[in-house]
Amino acid sequence: MSEQHTCGKGLADRSALPAKLAELIAAMVENLEAHQQAIDVTDEHGKMELYAYVTSAQEFRRIATHLQSTANNMAGYRDLPMARHNPVKMADPKIVDAFAKFVRLEEDLLALLRRATEQDRALLSAMTGQAA
Repeated sequence: MSEQHTCGKGLADRSALPAKLAELIAAMVENLEAHQQAIDVTDEHGKMELYAYVTSAQEFRRIATHLQSTANNMAGYRDLPMARHNPVKMADPKIVDAFAKFVRLEEDLLALLRRATEQDRALLSAMTGQAA
């Protein structure tokens, strides 16, 4: 017999998304901080770039922390008991449209990540002198 799907299990299963986003953003922070070491701060443009990188890293660190906390909370809801749901309200266009929007944005994110990955692989190849 298969296990009953509940909203708590759904939240727990979906916790992987904010957890992975938190991990990705934390890696972005690591890259922003590593890049700071290469900036020539004796140059006026270098000072401006350093400020942009420091500020961005601080902001992204907070975002990553909040995303990870949310993911942890979501994962903790796995055993949340199933509540009654009104099937008529579940079919309400507002609920359906909100979920459809979510699915479209998942698709957009996937396409964005594919493009960014291609660009980043090319940059990494240039940095290491290896073919992508």
